[in-house]
Amino acid sequence: MATPLVVSEVSKSFTMHLRDGLRLPVVNDVNFSVASSECVVLGGPSGIGKSSILKMLYGNYAVDAGQILINHRDPDGDRLVDIAHADPRVILDVRRRTLGYVSQFLRTVPRVSALDVVAEPLVARSVPAAEARDKAADLLGGLNLPKELWSLPPATFSGGEQQRVNIARGFITDHRVLLLDEPTASLDATNRRVVIGMIARKKAEGVAMLGIFHDEEVREAVADRIIDVSAFSPRKAVAA
Repeated sequence: MATPLVVSEVSKSFTMHLRDGLRLPVVNDVNFSVASSECVVLGGPSGIGKSSILKMLYGNYAVDAGQILINHRDPDGDRLVDIAHADPRVILDVRRRTLGYVSQFLRTVPRVSALDVVAEPLVARSVPAAEARDKAADLLGGLNLPKELWSLPPATFSGGEQQRVNIARGFITDHRVLLLDEPTASLDATNRRVVIGMIARKKAEGVAMLGIFHDEEVREAVADRIIDVSAFSPRKAVAA
């Protein structure tokens, strides 16, 4: 499908229960699409709603109105799924097969090695463990994570090392849509360039990507289009 992600008339607000139910609007009437082999970047000042949009697309935040259409790779054939109104079990299946997410922070699992953390999404898809670990090793090596760390739990790593594990885990699958929330925020210049190359390869494979990049050099290197989220904001940006 040429357009695997379509966002139509999406609005979101938060209810402040400790302030007598005050409603805080976040975004209103969000409309855009992302094509295969395209990397679209959400732009605008901090606090304008960029991360909230990603979280709605991944199903972590409910929406007040609108549709989020994903061309889901179902075992019985491709079908459109509206993430905004889908059953939680369907959302989990979409995440497993179609929609990937690389966040700023790695949710570490105690006593599980970095290699197995990265390999797990493939193992969950019934890829043989040895094959999954081989691919995980290739990614970790490409991201310059020292081999002596691969057998250790990432909870003991520095922020930049954890982020490289997170990136490898997010890029290991063949999801047709990939959400990127500041994936290079904790990386040095060398590994930022590695990630730029990884994004280019995903584009060449036909993956549709939507991301947030505050690093101007990275943003200019990867963005096919920049969407100004300020256009969807019913309120002024707040400080980060």
